[in-house]
Formats: sequence, structure tokens, C-alpha cells
Amino acid sequence: MFCWRRALPLSLRLFQRRSISSDPLLDQLMTCTNQFQIFQLVGIHKSKLTVQHVGCAINTLWELQKERPSTSLNLEAVRTHPEFTALRILAENKIDFMNDNSLVDTLYSIIRFNVEPHDSLVQQLLVEGWKRLENFDSETLSKFSVCLEKVGLDTSPLMGKVTNVMSRNLDNIQNIRILSSLMVKTFPVTSTNLQQRLIRKAESLLENSSHIDSHSVRRVVQFLFLMKYDYQPLLDKCNQIFVQNIDKMSTDTMCIVAGLYRQMAFKQFEFLVMAKSALLELSNLWNNAEHFGKIFCALFPMASQETRNKLEDDLVILADKIHPISLVYILETMAEAECKNPVLIQKICSAIQENLDFYQRLYLCKITDALVCLPCQNYQLFADLQKRLTAYMKTCYIPTVVVMMTRSLSLLTLTKVDDAILAKIDAVIHQCDLSDLNSIANSIIRWLQPVQVYRQNKSGTYEKLLHKVSRHGLERIKHMDNIDTLLNELTYMMNGQWLQNILIDDILHTCQRLLHQITWMNAPFLSLVISYCNTLCLPVLDKIAVVTMENVTKIHPTDLNRILYVFVNLNYDPPQEEELFKMCIQHILTNLNSFPPHLMVLVAFTLAVAQYFPEQLIKSIFNIGFLRKLDSELDTFPPDRSAKIRIRLMQLNRAVCLECPEYQVPWFHEEYCRQMKQKDSNTKRSIYPQIHLFLGDLLGGINYAKMFVTTPYYYTVDFECILNQNKKPIAYMEENKLSSNVAEVQWGLENQLWDNKCLPQGAQRVAIEFLNPVAFCRNSSKIKGLNAMKKRHLEILGYYVVQIPSFEWNSMELGEKDTWINYLRKKIFAHEL
Repeated sequence: MFCWRRALPLSLRLFQRRSISSDPLLDQLMTCTNQFQIFQLVGIHKSKLTVQHVGCAINTLWELQKERPSTSLNLEAVRTHPEFTALRILAENKIDFMNDNSLVDTLYSIIRFNVEPHDSLVQQLLVEGWKRLENFDSETLSKFSVCLEKVGLDTSPLMGKVTNVMSRNLDNIQNIRILSSLMVKTFPVTSTNLQQRLIRKAESLLENSSHIDSHSVRRVVQFLFLMKYDYQPLLDKCNQIFVQNIDKMSTDTMCIVAGLYRQMAFKQFEFLVMAKSALLELSNLWNNAEHFGKIFCALFPMASQETRNKLEDDLVILADKIHPISLVYILETMAEAECKNPVLIQKICSAIQENLDFYQRLYLCKITDALVCLPCQNYQLFADLQKRLTAYMKTCYIPTVVVMMTRSLSLLTLTKVDDAILAKIDAVIHQCDLSDLNSIANSIIRWLQPVQVYRQNKSGTYEKLLHKVSRHGLERIKHMDNIDTLLNELTYMMNGQWLQNILIDDILHTCQRLLHQITWMNAPFLSLVISYCNTLCLPVLDKIAVVTMENVTKIHPTDLNRILYVFVNLNYDPPQEEELFKMCIQHILTNLNSFPPHLMVLVAFTLAVAQYFPEQLIKSIFNIGFLRKLDSELDTFPPDRSAKIRIRLMQLNRAVCLECPEYQVPWFHEEYCRQMKQKDSNTKRSIYPQIHLFLGDLLGGINYAKMFVTTPYYYTVDFECILNQNKKPIAYMEENKLSSNVAEVQWGLENQLWDNKCLPQGAQRVAIEFLNPVAFCRNSSKIKGLNAMKKRHLEILGYYVVQIPSFEWNSMELGEKDTWINYLRKKIFAHEL
């Protein structure tokens, strides 16, 4: 009996194989090598075609098209063929007989042939899929979600139904390819809670799967990008897989990942260096324009000037052969990388102008946003863009699209803003989140510029509209009951006048009201927001400190820099400040391997401002191997970003030399600082000559005070004077100028550096620093961290430091020459030097 039970399934499988192989028409359809053979078979056997034949014919047609080098040229020919029409009619008549997989496969293939979404076959397949949705397995559900996205139903109730089914069956999904596809396609309708569940599930599958393809991992990174969420543990895991499999990655995937990293500001030097090397080789072997366009977008922002010049020359040759959509992404890349090649810019602009009828609203906005960042002289193109955007705007009712077009129109130099556009903006204000309101407000502020207002005579209309935007923004903030929602809407708002002038206080009040919702997960970004607000909000800062100390091991070590920087930047010591920093430093040192080189420099600099110099961290940075890695990484950065990191490295080098001479770290930035000094024109505000004259009157002559003095280690002091032991000024002569060369200074008593060309005994150098408003928090007269560090370092160099806050100098009490001179006298002579 048991033998028959085992034999029965085997005999059924053999019978199924025999029945399949005994269908010669199905075998012929499966072995066709081009669409003409399929159409010939369909035409001959049309009356005999079963549901299996129809499904096989449609799917084989698509598989054959995928393998062709230029599918777009063949889709039209296939779609308009009479036998393809016959296949569509047959499929429509046999929908009830299709199983779930065949149904979705047929829908997928039909959509890939660019059949219109309103076609009756597509509509009936979608409706039937909706009916069967609950019975779909995870793979079929994933493919169905792809179909919905292709026909523009990514935010529809049907996609919501798909998301609900996925949520209920999430624990049963064990394939990262299926999960990653569902994550990306259902994202527009997923809740925050479900997004967190998906992240945890993806993290689990990536850890436990033995074979993972890079396409699936790329989709996971894309999901995090869409979330605006830099969850470091998952990003690190994905990056590790990319690095291990970079030799197997397709050019498309490599380019997409490099682009995602750039947009997320996720700097993982190992992948970027390897990708840059691979793309450099591929750029020399390009065999078609589209392939080269993708490489250009990925490689150009991180290429050397020599490589950029070569890429630009090649692109000039190929521009006319590149697809219009690819031209838009190339233009965006050129704008991001600040391309200055006039020939290339003109070539791309001409190619775009020829295809302007091809572009829909999104791409017209992308083109406009990129063009205003480039030295483009094609004024006709600007006029055409304005005309098309204005026309689209009048017929658009989607708030996010209206906001996007409003921003683009505001970037153009409009001679007149149509009243219908202003009415459209007014109509969508109440449907906008903070990010959209910020975009609208900054657009109105551009229109309020004097030249624009003079031309249009509409300043009153603009001001009323701006007031309405501000009122709605403030109401939205006041009614926020979830701090994560607030932070999410603030993600792309860290710019523009509107946030700085209108919203900051209400944002901070809301953060205080939602203090109980601050967790270790949102503390890093909240710290970034507080630092940007430049405001001492003590309850929030104290809560961040407490949450960090309680959960320090849960926070990704690279996120600790954001948390520490807010305290360092605002120069605020929370309760248990020393314990907070020690715990964070210990977590950082334990996980140094997770830091890319540039981030190690930044976190070390942050700690140095707070007077913490962990020996392990400092010695890890100041060695030849690390500095070579840093140079390799910075070669992949945009020039301005690279320059900022190099400045931080110099400042860290200076801080270590001045405050920790026992580490014996050499000062190796002498030549770098000299070059930077030559570029610096010392263009200061007009108030500096005024202060210099008053110092001359106070001290007995203009030759008793010097302006813009360079110290050892290349600090620039606004004003310097020298007082003898009796507090009398000493006139400047050549022999008592302080050298900026460190080799000519030495350590003196009490850890002070003194010039070898000694001053008279008992004499004292005085540094007078004028502090602009940026040196202080918005709501405090206490100087910020960087200015405090400069004062500390000048004192180590032997200076007595006098600081003149701008709010004191410009106060009502100091309105005349005598009062200003008396003020300087009190500052310089009131205390014992």
C-alpha cells in the first residue's frame, strides 16, 4: 500500500509531462526565435488556441523583445500586428480560465508592450486580479504590484489592498527579491509602522540569506531613500553586499546605487572608489549613447578634472543620439557638478529644445531647475519652458505637482505672473505639508524681489499669499501631535528665509510639547534640526542627552556625531556632560571600523572643539595609511564637499598640535594654509576700518594697532595691539611682528607658544575679535563652540583675547565716537592682563 502511495504522485507528474510534451503547438510556441514565427502559428491555429497557448504566446513575445538591443523600436510593430490584436481578444475571452500566475504574467507582458491602461484587456485583467488578490502567493502579489505601478495606480485603493495583503503575510515572505520589489512598489501607501516592519524584515532576510542579488539590495536602498530615512545598520549591510559583489554588478545597477548614495549623502568610500574605478574603465569602452549617458551621470560628479574634460568631449559627440529622458538626467548631473563647459551646455540645451514636446510636467520642472544653475544663454528655451509650465499649471489639480511647478516658475525671470497661477497656488495651500509650504513661500519671496515687484506691481497680492502660507504653516506645526511626522516634513526644509524667519520658534515649542516622544531613533535628526535652528532649547537638548545616555549602544556610532555636534556647536553643557561624552566616545572607539574616513575626521573635530582628544582616535587619523584612504575618498566627493573636509582636517591638526603636544602629531598644513591665505581676500564688513581708526585714537596712533594679523597655525586675528608691562601700547616695528611660521615659535611657560623674536619683558599681545551675530545662538549671548575654541587657541599662543559682540557695538548706548572709544578702553584695559 505504501509503495502505491509513493508511486501515485510520481505517475501523476509523468502523466503531466507526457501531456505537455504531447502538445506540439505549445512546444512550437516555446521554441520560437522571433515574433514572426509566433504570429504565423497564431494565425494558423487561431481556432485551436487554449488559455495555455495564449499565455505562452504573449509571454514568449515579451521574452524575445527583452533580448533585443533596442526594444522600443519593435514594440510598436508588435503591438499593431493583427495577430497580436487577435491574441489580446483571445486572452480577454479566456480570463476566467487563467490561473493566478497566468493572469498576472499576461497582464505584466501586455503592459510591457505599452498597451494603454484604459484598454479593455488591461482593465479586465486588473479587475480579475483584484477579485483574486487574497489568494495570490507572495511572488504573484509582487508582480501584480509592479503592474499597478506601470499603469499609474501606485496610490490607488487597489494598491492599498495589495499592501494590506502583504502586511498580513509579511512573516511568510522569505525571498528578499520578492520583498524588496513589494517594498518599493507599495511605498506610496504604506504607513510609518509598516515601513519599520519592512525594514526589520529586510534586515533579517539580508542577514540570513546565502545568495542575494544586487538588484534586490538596490531596491532596499531605494526604499530607504524614498523614506528619507538613513537607517545606518541596514545601509551598512547593503553596502557590504555591494562591495562583495561589485564584479558581478551590472553597469545600470552600479550607476543607480552611486546615484542613490549621492542623493542620500551616504558616503561609503570603499564602494565609491571601486565603482569609480570600474566606471572609468567602462567609460573608455562605451558602445552606445544610452550606455554612456548612464555612466556619465554616475561618474561625472566624482571624477577628476582631467576625466571630466574627457567625459564632456565624448558627450558633445553623442548628445544627439541620447534618449530625451536621459538628456534630462545628464543636465541635472551637470548642474549638480557645476559644469562650466559652454559648448556642452549649449549642445545639451539644443537637444532638449528639439524634444521639448516630448516632456511632461515633471521633466519640464527638472530641466528648469537644472538650467538656472548653469551658465545657459539659451533665452528662447527659458521662454518656451515658461510658456509650457504656465499652461500645465492652469490645468493641474494635484497639490504636489502645483508646488513643483510653482518653484520652477519662480526660478525663471518672469515678466508677469498670471493671476490664474496665483489662484491655483492659493487653492492648494491647505492641502500642503510643511515641505511644500516652504517651497511655495520661498517661491513667493523670489517674486517679491524688488525688480520683479517693480515689473509686476503685485507686491500686495504676493504679501497676502505669503501671509496665508505662513499662517497655515504655523497652524500645521501647532497641531502636530507626532514628532516623527514633524521631523519627516522638515527633512528637505533646511534652507530658505521662510523657515529661519517664521517657523523656528513654533517648531521648537512643538518639540518641547512632544518631549516625551523623543527616542534614540529620532534623536540624531532632531539634533541636526536644533543645530540648524541655532537656538538654545534647553528642555529638548537635555532630553536628547538623557535618551542618548540610556540607549547609546543602540544608536549607530556614525549618528553620534550629529548628537554631539549640537552640544558642541551651541556650546551647551547638559547635565552629566562628561558622562555623556565618555559613553559616546567609548561607543565610537569600539566601532571605529564602521566610520568612513571623512566621518572619522568630522567626529574627531567635533570632540576636539569640546576639548576631548581620544588618543586611539587621533592616532588612527594621523598616520600615512589613513590619510591615503582619505585622499582616495575625497577624490569621489564634489569639490566643495571635499574642500570642507580638508579644512576640518587642518583645524583638527591645529587643535591637536596646540592642545595635545604630547601626542607629537606634526603640523603638516603649512603649505595648505599658505595657499588658502593667498586665495582669501579678507573682504570684511565696512565696520572693521571704523574699529581700526578708533583703536588708533585710543592707543595713540594707527601704527599701534594692526588689522587682519596671521598667527602661528594660521588663525586670523581681526585686530592686534601690544601692551607693555605698564599697559602702555607699543608701536609696531618689523622686529615685533608675530611670525605665522610654526618653526619660529616655541613653547613657553604655562603651555603658551611664544615667538622666538621676544617682545620686551612683560609685554603682552592683545587680540581684538569682532563677533558677528553668527557667533552666537539666536537666544543667547554665549559664544558658540568654534569661537570658544579659537579664543582658547589664541590664549595658548600667548594672546590676551578681547571679544566685541556685534550686539554691544551696534547698541543704542554706543552711538558716538567717544562712547565707542570708551567701550574699547574698558574692554582692553579694564582687567589684569
